[in-house]
Amino acid sequence: MTGDVAVLGAGMHPWGKWGRSFVEYGVTAARAALADAGLEWRDIGSVVGADTVRGGYPGYVAGATFAKALGWQGTRVTSVYAACASGAQAIATARAQILAGLADVVLVVGADAAPKGFFRPAGGDRPDDPDWLRFRVLGATNPTYFGLYARRRMAVHGDTLEDFAQVKVKNAALGARNPYARYRRAVTAEEVAASAVVADPLRLLDICATSDGGAALVLAGLDFARRHGAGDAVRIRAVSTVTPRFPNTVLDLPDIATDSAVAVPPTPETFRESIARAAYEEAGVGPEDLSLAEVYDLSTALELQWYEDLGLCGAGEAVKLLRDGSTAPGGRIPVNPSGGLASFGEAVPAQAIAQVCELTWQLRGSAGDRQVPGARVGMTVNQGLFGHGSAVVAVR
Repeated sequence: MTGDVAVLGAGMHPWGKWGRSFVEYGVTAARAALADAGLEWRDIGSVVGADTVRGGYPGYVAGATFAKALGWQGTRVTSVYAACASGAQAIATARAQILAGLADVVLVVGADAAPKGFFRPAGGDRPDDPDWLRFRVLGATNPTYFGLYARRRMAVHGDTLEDFAQVKVKNAALGARNPYARYRRAVTAEEVAASAVVADPLRLLDICATSDGGAALVLAGLDFARRHGAGDAVRIRAVSTVTPRFPNTVLDLPDIATDSAVAVPPTPETFRESIARAAYEEAGVGPEDLSLAEVYDLSTALELQWYEDLGLCGAGEAVKLLRDGSTAPGGRIPVNPSGGLASFGEAVPAQAIAQVCELTWQLRGSAGDRQVPGARVGMTVNQGLFGHGSAVVAVR
């Protein structure tokens, strides 16, 4: 397909709390991706950096920051910010440059050095910032609205605390096999239940942490890939960065009384469903074609919601997939074989790129003891604040 671009290289800096600059994490990931691609820094025609608002001025101009750190060589640079969707926006920008003929090969980099605890709005009091409004007006920090999602699933679909715990058990077992994960220890459902209550009904082990980390990709046009001897490389076939449709204008909370949908007939799909649909349509595939998916598991309950939003099952049927092992290794559609954010935590500009790194390794068949046998089509999804969609489909 004319919209395909090749993934020649994928690289990461391990997630953790290292206490160093995001630049170090991004450069490490970039050099790993270049080595994986068999290319030199001087071969890169463009750098697209995913921004981090926590990195001061260098974080706001991440493309140039990474280019400088790697060594000025005249490359084109772009910097992108889209909250949790920054990495996908960076991939979309790189792909557009390649398809437009502006560069043969593009380096995409995202990295973050996150503060301890849940994220706070950057820059002090900012009444135009949705995070600031949510925190100060609603009192709804991130764990609070994760808890709202969980309570809604329990009330509407009958999900249980035990179901949520099993999501963590699944992902922790996979993260234990991933050398880049921050948390590399299997946990039991009993350990999840015994962890501290953070936002009822969610426990500490139901919620992802904040982390340091970095991820990078080397993308290229198909002609360049063939000349480079990589004609069979993994290909990115679709990138969805859509926005919501009226009347679904509340982006971060469930459809409770604040949603404009109470006064207007609802649209046939939620924002997250529309993110997935746009990716499927562009790629020419459907849920039935997926070999695996990497989803944005800010909480255990939210992973279950993504099963339904991706069309892997009908509304309210996510726990059935979980309980029968369909989303576990060896199941019909393994979800988060990387270990997910449950094992990594959030390094915001890096996470959507890291998801595509995992797809790349899985579709190459090089994911070691996390490998999904015969993987041919993979999809990533997450959602950025203020209406930033994020989904990528990769094929082999």
